[in-house]
Amino acid sequence: MVNITLTDSAKTKVKTFAKSEAQPGEWFRVYVQGGGCSGFEYGFSFDQPTDQDYQMQIDDIQIVIDPFSATYVQDAVIDYFEDFRGAGFSVKNPNAKTTCGCGMSFGV
Repeated sequence: MVNITLTDSAKTKVKTFAKSEAQPGEWFRVYVQGGGCSGFEYGFSFDQPTDQDYQMQIDDIQIVIDPFSATYVQDAVIDYFEDFRGAGFSVKNPNAKTTCGCGMSFGV
């Protein structure tokens, strides 16, 4: 089982995006891929769950995480910010050894 936390701000924004962007049957996908200035970067989308995905629910938000990404996001806290940098999701990840100032790129 994968454990992640969404802040109240992140929950609100995911629900807003779900109403405007998600198709029926799509869940909020949290994933990690190669890239960014520190080696890995986080991604978020709405997608159909697969049999291999870890599935969880936080409040009424259905979340899927693929097995590769699950290793890297265990115990992470996902937030949503709006400030002078703009707006977007940021991740506080206890598994990251290095992080980028943007909060979207990390190294292990």
